Amino acid sequence: MQRRSPKKISTLPLSRIKSAVHEIVQRTPIHDIHTHLYDPALGPLLLRGIDELLSYHYLVAEAFRYHRMDYARFWAMSKPRQADLIWDLLFLQNSPVSESCRGVLTCLQALGIDAKKRDLPLIRKHFEKWSAHDHVDRVLELSRVGRVVMTNNPFDDLERPLWLKGWKRDERFQAALRLDDVLVTWPQAVPRLREWGYDVTLETSPRTIAEVRRYLDDWIKRMKPIYLAVSLPPCFEFPGPGSRAPISKLIANAVLPVCRGHNIPFAMMIGVKKLTNPQLHVAGDSVGHADIGVVEKMCDAWPDNRFLVTMLSRENQHELCVAARKFHNLHIFGCWWFLNNPSIIEEITRERLELLGLSITPQHSDCRVLDQLLYKWGHFREILAKVLTEKYTDLARTGWTLTTPEVERDAKKILGGSFQTFIKN
Repeated sequence: MQRRSPKKISTLPLSRIKSAVHEIVQRTPIHDIHTHLYDPALGPLLLRGIDELLSYHYLVAEAFRYHRMDYARFWAMSKPRQADLIWDLLFLQNSPVSESCRGVLTCLQALGIDAKKRDLPLIRKHFEKWSAHDHVDRVLELSRVGRVVMTNNPFDDLERPLWLKGWKRDERFQAALRLDDVLVTWPQAVPRLREWGYDVTLETSPRTIAEVRRYLDDWIKRMKPIYLAVSLPPCFEFPGPGSRAPISKLIANAVLPVCRGHNIPFAMMIGVKKLTNPQLHVAGDSVGHADIGVVEKMCDAWPDNRFLVTMLSRENQHELCVAARKFHNLHIFGCWWFLNNPSIIEEITRERLELLGLSITPQHSDCRVLDQLLYKWGHFREILAKVLTEKYTDLARTGWTLTTPEVERDAKKILGGSFQTFIKN
């Protein structure tokens, strides 16, 4: 029997690299590994539409750069009235050159909504036509996002009853169990846990640790999260001294053993300084440089655990890349919040590729409003195509050849494949 010779796949010439990379990156489906979106079955928890886009905390903070109105007066306004004010300040009285403002316009353009007339009531009418399910389908299709990871918190009084009741889940929306209320504000968690039948006390005794483990086990069985997550301040230490000791004990003796037992990663989002200006509410959070040694200690001490880590400070990014070179149980991801600016994203993405190759997840959307998927991923795809073109061009100049399937393989890894491999191993 005569063997067929393998089909020869032609290499990409230098002149074709840019166009090929751009086309492949644009069409590759995305696994968005961290958002604040919700399954449409959870009703009003899923934020969507123009008023939510305009009253998003990124734009609220920016609006107060131009307006000296009383904070309390602003928060007393209805959501549409807040949106009216922000539209006037940031889009009519000033050109919307910031990334947050440009993002709103990108969303409108992607949805086929003409913003050139600058008619906010007319824009609202476009969004009113879509049901939540239709809106989700439309945005996921246009953004080419295949799967979205939510942020799910049993301590949220609106969210918890829905989980207890149960619903038919949309397979495109995956859960992530948030632990901030248990870890960061531990004393306040005790009465709630006791109310729900967990025999905990303020002291992190063996009995309390066992009950926290039971709480985590119960919610893992209910939610089926793909990871457990916590947002940590830049001053986080491990092991922590004094009043922070409960965080260390709970992580070491409850969270990490449970993660290991269920074979799921522990995600740490490090660097948020909460409520630097409390009058701005969530828009008042800030950023600080954290100690990378904390991450290194944890990865070294628990080699059988897997850690997902993203850090908010730009100054932490090089250290984080170096740490990931030393620990295979560390996967770094995302350019979020104050890092979500094209100039910074491009710099960090290039740095990560240069130090870690394709074993990274360079971005997650961190969206709180459904429509933001359109701009955050639309803008990132352009940056990623630019950086990959540069790297592939450098390879071509050494004489190395690339094929279209190889570029497709790489794009899949960067846009979710490396994360999927990490959480399964």
